[in-house]
Amino acid sequence: MAASNLVSRLATAAVGVPALLALLYVGPAWGFFALIALAGCVGAFELYSMTHPTDRVAQGVGVITCLLTSVCVYVFAEDARVLMTLVLLAPIVGMLVVLWRLGDIETTALRVMAGAFGPLYVGGCLTTLALLRKDFPGAQGAGYVVLALGLAWGSDTGGYFAGRHLGKRKLYEAVSPKKTVEGSVGGVLGATLVAVVAHFWFLPSLSLGHALVLGVVGALLGQLGDLGESLLKRSTGVKDSGAILPGHGGILDRVDALLVTSTVVYLYTRWIV
Repeated sequence: MAASNLVSRLATAAVGVPALLALLYVGPAWGFFALIALAGCVGAFELYSMTHPTDRVAQGVGVITCLLTSVCVYVFAEDARVLMTLVLLAPIVGMLVVLWRLGDIETTALRVMAGAFGPLYVGGCLTTLALLRKDFPGAQGAGYVVLALGLAWGSDTGGYFAGRHLGKRKLYEAVSPKKTVEGSVGGVLGATLVAVVAHFWFLPSLSLGHALVLGVVGALLGQLGDLGESLLKRSTGVKDSGAILPGHGGILDRVDALLVTSTVVYLYTRWIV
């Protein structure tokens, strides 16, 4: 079973990664955003399928709200009025949808919070990848996107191998029983290695010092993003958020850390680099 799952993962990556890089480096910025927006819609559907499992109308509203948030963040990233409107309206919309679609009273708090949280977290945070591609000229923007992807991938890969071969002490057993402290350290080392490679290879404009900071901080916060989605799935009794990616589960299963690492890279480049 494990070997079959690994083959499925490798096959999916073999098809998806070259297509993603081609769109990222050769395609227009808006084309990459369209891909991100589509992924965000799928991720939003997975999220609301967990929190609103029997309400297709509320799920649809959540997906639309997530898409609108993504478009607003991408188009109006420099307009504080639009962004403030998003932040203030999201919790109101989340509450109004539940008042409209009441359902089981015992789950209303979860659904209100998911309605407020989902569009900003899935739609807004994922769109920072598209902003990195748009805001920096030429290959630099694509390089920052690859860095954000690499931090999530490096942390996940380093954590997997370190945890499998060295893991003994549980990291947060109540949320994710298989994760270990040794795996977490391996994840930090893996992400830091990716950041160093980025500095020397495809992102020379990023200094080595900044690369090291992003490697460590991105890995640690990305792992918390992974734990956060595990917490959500465990609380709703779901093993995988979806099954759209063979061998990988759902979109949220693949971008749980990326939602955080892409946001960290975007904010770091805007405020510090």
